[in-house]
Amino acid sequence: MRRSDVLAEESVLCLQKALTHLREIWELIGIPEDQRLQRTEVVKKHIKDLLDMMIAEEESLKERLIKSIAICQKELTTLCSELHVEPFQEEGEPTILQLEKDLRTQVELMRKQKKERKQELKRLQEQDQELCEVLCTPRYGVDSDSVPTLEELNQFRQHVAALRETKASRREEFVGIKRQIILCMEELDHTPDTSFERDVVCEDEDAFCLSLENIATLQKLLRQLEMRKSQNEAVCEGLRAQIRELWDRLQIPVEEREAVAMVMTGSKARVKKALQLEVDRLEELKMQNMKKVIEAIRAELVQYWDQCFYSQEQRQAFAPFYDEDYTESLLQLHDAEIVRLRNYYESHKQLFEGVQKWEESWRLFLEFERKASDPSRFTNRGGNLLKEEKQRAKLQKTLPKLEEELKVQIETWEQEHAQPFVVNGQKFVEYVTEQWEMHRLEKERAKQERQLKNKKQTETEMLYGSAPRTPSKRRGLAPTTPGKVRKLNTTTMSNATANSSIRPVFGGTVYRSPVSRLPPSGSKPVLTSTCSGKKTPRAGRHGADKENLELNGSILSEGSIPL
Repeated sequence: MRRSDVLAEESVLCLQKALTHLREIWELIGIPEDQRLQRTEVVKKHIKDLLDMMIAEEESLKERLIKSIAICQKELTTLCSELHVEPFQEEGEPTILQLEKDLRTQVELMRKQKKERKQELKRLQEQDQELCEVLCTPRYGVDSDSVPTLEELNQFRQHVAALRETKASRREEFVGIKRQIILCMEELDHTPDTSFERDVVCEDEDAFCLSLENIATLQKLLRQLEMRKSQNEAVCEGLRAQIRELWDRLQIPVEEREAVAMVMTGSKARVKKALQLEVDRLEELKMQNMKKVIEAIRAELVQYWDQCFYSQEQRQAFAPFYDEDYTESLLQLHDAEIVRLRNYYESHKQLFEGVQKWEESWRLFLEFERKASDPSRFTNRGGNLLKEEKQRAKLQKTLPKLEEELKVQIETWEQEHAQPFVVNGQKFVEYVTEQWEMHRLEKERAKQERQLKNKKQTETEMLYGSAPRTPSKRRGLAPTTPGKVRKLNTTTMSNATANSSIRPVFGGTVYRSPVSRLPPSGSKPVLTSTCSGKKTPRAGRHGADKENLELNGSILSEGSIPL
């Protein structure tokens, strides 16, 4: 039994006790029955009114709860619809009071969610409006009156985040372009003259509209300024090249050149103006020194002719080169020709450098070939012969490879330009072939000369006898002991040449040859040859011959002393 039921029974017992006690009092007092009845009616009416009032109050409470439930259910349905959530379902069979409490709690929770979503939507709309004003883009399409869903809020947040990233990237791009524009304007001494240029350079960076159109216009302005800067740089560089060329042609002293050294860098308007003034001054000076300038140009023409491998016919084709009437028109012809040659060389520089490399390798190859036929190369010390042989072997491999590479490049060039590539008036392939043929013929000629020379020498020796030779040093001799005289066989006397002049060491008669005289034994012997084509003995044996001569001379001198 519930406590409320127990309490109700106690209330009934209490009422009964009270009525019993009243009857006892009335009995003691002696109140008549009719009055007792009246008094009992009063008690009943009082109790009944009190209970009716209490019941009415409770009924009113019940009605209020039921009404509140209806209102909460209605509002809850609306909130669920606005928040796009499932309708609230009460679990089980709750009492009216519990149902009203649960519904009221759920309504308050959904009201809070609705408020938070509206506040989030308002905050995002404010950020979107600010970013759209800066980026000059349309605002995000969302209904301000309705409550956004969580997904819609999430998409809105992503959109705002994307706008924020776009703003940051465009701002970074704007700041970088603005910095470059300011530098270009300073370089060009340019003052902003349009409203857009003033907005870019003079106004606050945060006030600039970062629209795609403005960024594109900004890039276009930068390209225009850079183009003007490049043109200025090209003009200034051209003026500097012209100044240096005129300096060299006019042989301007270094002191005078240093006076304008400060304007030889940069491309600002004042620098350009100073360069133009210097060019005008040098041009006027050039007109005053016409002959000197033309001769300088001719020297430069010869240099370019050499670099472009011009033949003599090609050089003679420029007739003004040989004109001695130094006039302004002659100077103009030379200027035009030097510009043409310079452009021609620059446009084919790679090919000319390749041909120049081949020429240098070819000269080195011919030098090695010349050294290979020179007997004196065997007298070199320090491993030079081995180094030369390695370089020669390497060159024999690289030279044909370089020729093939140049042939391929020249064939490609000739196909593109539909004209032959000429080196010294010949096609490169013909020129290389001719060089190899000339080398082969030169080797054949040298070989025939050596054979003819040897033949003549042999005939001369057969006719007049062989030329005297210096005795060779005998091998295997023990080292000479100081203070001792070498002992030689008497047959040594027969090794002495008939043309030798022997000088005794200890005095005595000197026997001289009627043909020639040799120097003292301590010096190099002078060889007498009957044939002008006689080969020179190898230098490597000079020391041995000298020593043998000293030994033989000493002993023969001793043997010449009369007994």
